[in-house]
Amino acid sequence: MKWIGRFSGYSANSFRKDLVSGCIVGIVAIPLGMAFAIASGVKPEYGLYTTIIAGILISLLGGSKFQIGGPTGAFIPILLAIVMQYGYENLLIAGFLAGVFLILMGLLRLGSLIKFIPKPVTIGFTSGIAVIIFSGQIGNFLGLEGVERHEYFFYNMKEIFLRMSTLNLYSVLTAGICLAALILTPKYLPKVPGSLVGIIVSTLVAAWLFPDKITTIGSAYGPIPAGLPSFAPLELSWDRILTMLQPALIIAMLGSIESLLSAVVADEMTGTRHNSNRELIGQGVANIAAPLFGGIPATGAIARTATNIKNGAASPMSGIIHGLVVLMIVVLFAPYASSIPLASMAPILMVVAWNMSEYKNFKHMLKTRTGDSLVLLVTFLLTVFTTLTIAVQAGLALAFILFIKRMSGSLAVDKVLPDHSSDKAKVQANRVTEERDCPQLGIYTVEGTLFFGASHVLEDLGQKLLADQDLRVVLLRMSRVPFMDTTGESNFTSLIERLMQHGIVVVISGLRSQPKELLLKTGSYAMIGQDRFFEHTGEALNYALENLQFNKCLGCKQFAFRECTGLSSTGSLRQHIS
Repeated sequence: MKWIGRFSGYSANSFRKDLVSGCIVGIVAIPLGMAFAIASGVKPEYGLYTTIIAGILISLLGGSKFQIGGPTGAFIPILLAIVMQYGYENLLIAGFLAGVFLILMGLLRLGSLIKFIPKPVTIGFTSGIAVIIFSGQIGNFLGLEGVERHEYFFYNMKEIFLRMSTLNLYSVLTAGICLAALILTPKYLPKVPGSLVGIIVSTLVAAWLFPDKITTIGSAYGPIPAGLPSFAPLELSWDRILTMLQPALIIAMLGSIESLLSAVVADEMTGTRHNSNRELIGQGVANIAAPLFGGIPATGAIARTATNIKNGAASPMSGIIHGLVVLMIVVLFAPYASSIPLASMAPILMVVAWNMSEYKNFKHMLKTRTGDSLVLLVTFLLTVFTTLTIAVQAGLALAFILFIKRMSGSLAVDKVLPDHSSDKAKVQANRVTEERDCPQLGIYTVEGTLFFGASHVLEDLGQKLLADQDLRVVLLRMSRVPFMDTTGESNFTSLIERLMQHGIVVVISGLRSQPKELLLKTGSYAMIGQDRFFEHTGEALNYALENLQFNKCLGCKQFAFRECTGLSSTGSLRQHIS
């Protein structure tokens, strides 16, 4: 019923909108699909098959009304590394297993967890991937011969430098024509896909003016077969599955991040709301199906999704139509694509890399010069110079450490006293001075999250309190502690136990629901004593004053409380009250 609900109120006018947007996005997807496949180290037709199979299934089964799925630039470094290390057949297995992981993530309702990945990490690895994609196309742009692909950035740059003597001016001219079309088309023909114009114009110029002078898709990969992609079952074995589990998990993680980011962009553009767990399940089914037809891993494509929305898409039908359009063009015109020069594909990927680099956000975050800037730089540099796996793990670890450091610094314990100059006599830290401070009673406001990263704050407080020989009562104001974890509870209980062992009475006020429930579960609430807990500070203060050694109040000139005037002269709280 939910699937049908996405088409509620669907009309002939809605179909017309979907037909227009689907056709436009389908045309846009064709050169991108081939380019992403080539950059990933596989034949261009596999990118087209992915666009068809995964594109249709993601729109049909996903959780976003406007999502367009297919091969994306974000996958290029990962897929290329897998192809180089394990081969194309094992890449299909990795994609299949990634689909299984994505379905499990959706069933376990992990879709909402993706939003907790820090933005510096996502911007860092996205910008790093953009650098890898851009640099990977320099060879094709310049028409260099004999360039070998390597897994690491440094060796790829070294390879380009060593092959610079083979520069082909015809390739540079072809790439320049395509690049000019990519830049000028949006300005003068905004409704026409610039990538399609660039490929057609540059291919025609190359075929007319200097045929056989540059490398084409056909000369590098063979002719693109026309017709439907054929079904081919995967050769699964336990050894292959175990070998490809880690690459599959990496694909699934990146695919989930990319697809949900794309869905969020779609929500912002349309005012709708996607179902993240359903989106993961749809992505999973698509990635299980695509390898069975030779397709590579797919995810939500932000740029194509935005194009879909801008051209008036009304429902997921536009994404289905986009896949069918690609299928029709492959059946009718695939052989002609073999004549496309690789130099024509290079500028398309370079522009994709530039658009996905998030250079504005990158620059803005660097300017803040905070811990987030460090996380951004570390993730970016590790993505470029090592692997995406290492980069994301290091970025998340560093972000976690910095978060813990910031959170631990947010827990504060201040000694306070009532401000008698105000009508309500609210407690304030600035009322504690050398001339005004009770030797026997210490009132402390605890503010912040009491968790494992803030244990040192309670340890320091304990040492300070136990060093005071005159201290008899401690009142802890806990109303500003919203959360306490088990480590925080353990440290909190340990502090109170040590104080009680030294004969100090501990009184607690304003304990909130979550810390109270935890103390009840661990038994610490009963250990401290129910009579020591109060809802309001005033009630707790009255109880605390009753537990002072009144003979020590005689002659005291601190006058920290209103009651101190009577206690100093009589030494009896009860007499003062009466």
